[in-house]
Amino acid sequence: MEERQPGRSALLAARPQWDATQARVLDAADALIGRRGVHGVTIAELARRSSLSRPTIYRSWNDADDVVRSALLRRVVGLIDQFPAPARTRSALVDDVMRFTSLFRNDAVYGRLLADEPEAFTRYTLQRVGSSQRMILQWLATAIGAAQDDGSVRTGEPQEIAVMLLLIAQSAVISHGTVADLIDEAAWERELRAALDGHLRA
Repeated sequence: MEERQPGRSALLAARPQWDATQARVLDAADALIGRRGVHGVTIAELARRSSLSRPTIYRSWNDADDVVRSALLRRVVGLIDQFPAPARTRSALVDDVMRFTSLFRNDAVYGRLLADEPEAFTRYTLQRVGSSQRMILQWLATAIGAAQDDGSVRTGEPQEIAVMLLLIAQSAVISHGTVADLIDEAAWERELRAALDGHLRA
């Protein structure tokens, strides 16, 4: 079966890059979110923690909100980087999405937002499709296209299938704490896996 290298190449080409100075600011943002939440992220605190001047930070970002969004995007890129090649079958894709949700929930920054600042999590991830979601969607669409070539994923526009796949996983992650008294972890994972597989099945 011919490999869809163009999709993989596009995914790599779309991967954002941060220079060493920007990385210092984003490291500071990660630390602030982890300790104080997104409301603790200010340009003044970022400058202090990164040992950089405010004008230096403003050369890359308009405000603290922009820094937070970049920090969250960098976390997503780091998670996706743990999957060196797109899945090529439905089963492998479902496995990858399940692993991604686990990594996401246990991420130091995203896990903090989910547990302690759900309103901030909603604002940064749900109220609009931002760079982080677009990166995830591209990763999913690339794998969906490859699994369609394999014949294990139904026909359809990969990007459209990816959108609903993301919504299924995202809704399950956000609602996990709400339903914790109704369904245990093993059952939650089983039912999420079934929902993902059913959405993709040919």
